[in-house]
Amino acid sequence: MDISCDVAVIGGGFSGASTALLLKRKNPALKILVVEKSAEFDRKVGESTTEVSSCFLTRVLGLSTYLGHCHLAKQGLRMWFADSPEQPFEECVEMGARYNSRLSGFQVDRSLLDAHLLGLAAEAGCEVLRPAKLTGVHLGGAGKNTLEIGGKAVSAKWVIDASGRAAVIARAKNLYRPLTEHPINAIWGRFSGVKDWDGAPLRERFPSYAGACRTSRAWATNHLMGYGWWCWIIPLRGGDYSLGLVYDSRLFTPPRGDSLAGRLQEHFRSHPVGRELLGDARLVGNDVRAYSALPYFSEEIAGDGWGIVGDAAGFLDPLYSPGLDFCAFTARGIQGLVERSLAGEDISAAARIYNERFLFCYHSWFDAIYRDKYYYMGDAELMAAAFLLDVSSYHLGPVRQVFRDPETEFSQFPFQGFPGRIAAVCLRFYNARLSALARRKRAAGCYGDRNANWRLLVGGFAPDVSAVRTFFRGLGRWLRAEIRNLGLSVPAPVRAPEREPAAAS
Repeated sequence: MDISCDVAVIGGGFSGASTALLLKRKNPALKILVVEKSAEFDRKVGESTTEVSSCFLTRVLGLSTYLGHCHLAKQGLRMWFADSPEQPFEECVEMGARYNSRLSGFQVDRSLLDAHLLGLAAEAGCEVLRPAKLTGVHLGGAGKNTLEIGGKAVSAKWVIDASGRAAVIARAKNLYRPLTEHPINAIWGRFSGVKDWDGAPLRERFPSYAGACRTSRAWATNHLMGYGWWCWIIPLRGGDYSLGLVYDSRLFTPPRGDSLAGRLQEHFRSHPVGRELLGDARLVGNDVRAYSALPYFSEEIAGDGWGIVGDAAGFLDPLYSPGLDFCAFTARGIQGLVERSLAGEDISAAARIYNERFLFCYHSWFDAIYRDKYYYMGDAELMAAAFLLDVSSYHLGPVRQVFRDPETEFSQFPFQGFPGRIAAVCLRFYNARLSALARRKRAAGCYGDRNANWRLLVGGFAPDVSAVRTFFRGLGRWLRAEIRNLGLSVPAPVRAPEREPAAAS
């Protein structure tokens, strides 16, 4: 039997289920079909939410109670630096919050969150086909689209692609583009047996470590930092941890080995904090994966009768956990275009503007935060300035934007308008300067010369005047770094960046 619907959503994970749920809540009469290929969701990269994505989860989707009961409250992010693998644990540089986070954040098990959202969409009246094999997509324009699913023909006025990295529509329409300027790869898995960051053994052995912080280090997103790479350590409800390594293939090569898990563990042991906390860690089952060429984007994410949301639209970098932010912005934006189209409005001009704004936001975000950041990622002096400038700018920009009016502001991409463009230029400038300083320090042999025996602990971040003060603190650290390194000679141009030895910090 053939099926017809108003909206067909390819993919029932976070982005697809959220978009379907929002459409159904706003327009209960719509016939919405969600096509999900898997019988069960698995865990995936994207376990940590930001203040923006948490606002979407709590204030737009209304999941506060569910998140509080079934996932962990996140206590900000934390970075750890070392000047050598042999450095004592208590001498490592620490950056992060001194007190509890002022805005909600969560460490989420994506397999549970995705299943819960898809269940809410089904309860709201969306039809779910699962497991379902998609064998064909034919986009003929609004009201003329057809999907081939398990021998059935599904006609849909609108098709929304939420297929994640599969990027069904972007690849079919030749819109998929790898971001070759940012060649990062990742290895990650689930482990048990990670030591308790806040437990008595560490606190008794390292009194200065214990007394410096007033919040839980264990419930933060902890990062180990090095030249050309960084690692995440994210707790999950039940005691498991998500451990991952992200590296710039121009600068760093992970340890060699017969297994991904063994290579990952060997690298973690090359950092004093990783060696102390993860010495007894064990892989959970066979849950370890590797991804290459992480960043990509679609040249367009909206057209005549089709839209793209979430990771199917693009992905940048897991540092600072922006993935679910893009999921939230695209889900809300495509929702608005679909509703206007189904109401009979000609949205061709609106779709063109939306595509332009998405591309500008994507590339501005990359230039402002991530371009060549892996050059200075292992230098605590330079990352201290970036940490304060990046996080305060984020709170003064996207966080302030969405909390101002969560119901409407998620339909607007960050960096929109004249103030947003000015902010993008400023962020791009200081990021480029910090990268240039890192190259000079590396060439002079003083890279990471301040990677021991100090802490940068802030009171917290919020989208108010406190973020302005933090931003100026960051400017001060950047200026001091510029002055300290004035005497360094500018390195001669080289054909290829220097590569870090395997398993080195």
